[in-house]
Amino acid sequence: MTPAQAGTPAPLRRKIGLYLDLIRWSRPAGWLLLLWPTLSGLWIAAGGFPGWHLLGVFTLGTILMRSAGCCINDVADREFDRHVKRTAQRPVTTGAISVKEALGFGALLALLAFALVLTTNTVTVLWSFAALAITLVYPYAKRFVSMPQAVLGVAFSFGIPMAFAAVQSRVPPLAWVLLLGNLFWVLAYDTEYAMVDRDDDLKIGMKTSAITLGRLDVPVVTTSYLIFMLIWAVALAGYSLGAIFYIAIGLALVQVVWHYTLIRTRSRDGCFKAFRLNHWLGLTMFAGIALSYALR
Repeated sequence: MTPAQAGTPAPLRRKIGLYLDLIRWSRPAGWLLLLWPTLSGLWIAAGGFPGWHLLGVFTLGTILMRSAGCCINDVADREFDRHVKRTAQRPVTTGAISVKEALGFGALLALLAFALVLTTNTVTVLWSFAALAITLVYPYAKRFVSMPQAVLGVAFSFGIPMAFAAVQSRVPPLAWVLLLGNLFWVLAYDTEYAMVDRDDDLKIGMKTSAITLGRLDVPVVTTSYLIFMLIWAVALAGYSLGAIFYIAIGLALVQVVWHYTLIRTRSRDGCFKAFRLNHWLGLTMFAGIALSYALR
């Protein structure tokens, strides 16, 4: 129970708990996976610390949009989720929160995020509509696209061009290259996530990269991690980030080896653990970039 819940009546406290469960408040890994590449883009675009205003806008905006995305996703997947062991007890799936309530809450969160964007510049505001469109499309991509993780990769990487837009009032080619690299990271960790539910997804006809790749899932996940780091290393080679950045990449590679040991047997627990640990890899990359600029 949070301090804010402590003095509220039991029915209201229960409702607050359901909304917090809806946005995965107790599981911050989701918004951290969005935050670290976004902050990396922000630091690169600004050539160092971007200022407290933009740091606050992108940190709070990331949390709000990830939470709004959870509301949309749970509404879209409510019929599928009841057949998947891991998701069967989600509030919308069980009916504890209605579809109307979930969509209303998601819209409120998205509007709050948009209010933050309005404090930046026109270019960022315009790109925010594209980001919202991708957020709305992703939950339905799983019905039609054999590799929906690629769509999620764009959605979870879009903070990078928006960060450049907020700092530079433009989106240079570097931003799109970094987005491409980050897309491979998302493909890696979300395939690990999909490997957890593969048996259930096969039964209900859900399309995922874990199903599409079959026995190639483990080598593709590992290769995707390596492509992500290679693209970022090459793209940032001319930015004189120094040894710290490359040490960070080395530490990230150690984590990739660890992930491989967790997923190679394709056990549910191992794949889920690997997925949940990914935010540390993102933090490692961001720390390497931020420290490189700080120590110049």
